[in-house]
Amino acid sequence: MNMPVNIKTAKEGVRPKLKARAICPWVDLGKPDYIDYHDHEWGVPVHDDHQLFEFLTLEAAQAGLSWYTVLRKRENYRIAFDYFDPEKIACYNDQKVQDLLENSGIIRNRAKILAAINNAQRFLEIREEFGSFDTYIWKFVDGKPIVSELRGLEDYPATSPESDALSKDLRQRGFKFMGSKICYAHMQATGMVNDHTMDCFRRQEILDGYPGKSSRRAKHR
Repeated sequence: MNMPVNIKTAKEGVRPKLKARAICPWVDLGKPDYIDYHDHEWGVPVHDDHQLFEFLTLEAAQAGLSWYTVLRKRENYRIAFDYFDPEKIACYNDQKVQDLLENSGIIRNRAKILAAINNAQRFLEIREEFGSFDTYIWKFVDGKPIVSELRGLEDYPATSPESDALSKDLRQRGFKFMGSKICYAHMQATGMVNDHTMDCFRRQEILDGYPGKSSRRAKHR
């Protein structure tokens, strides 16, 4: 797959006009929950550790699948994984793992479930070292969102130098399912990168919400 893991090509023929507004080309307009995710979450800067951990966990679970597959199971994941409380997940035992493997509302993959537990433990270690996970992860973009200038689906990169560096550091710290593509998707989702296309109505809305309009442009890719 040559697109970021959060990007899913809209199916041909399912892009009716939506209130005459331009929207990113990866959004399947036949899926209301996908539209809602794009319109309210994707690309908005996240600095809350709890939300950052939720996205990390969901994106690790998504590896090899479409983001929409995980998005539809998001509420089930919240319930099954104690609303993404890293301190609780870090203490899951064998019985809890077995319970999760029997839960049809989530992706029942043992390696991904074990990775969620492992990643919760590593997450807590980073929080202890840096004071917050937010402080740690945003340093990979110098604390400012990277603003891309994308015009079409073909312009979306799968990775970036920043996602490469983040992936390398997370894996050295023991995280699982944190390749560069997963990390780039995380950066897109949490607003470390603003990858809304130039004509998308959300691009400027998000830019206007930056504190002091603080951001930096993406280097030519």
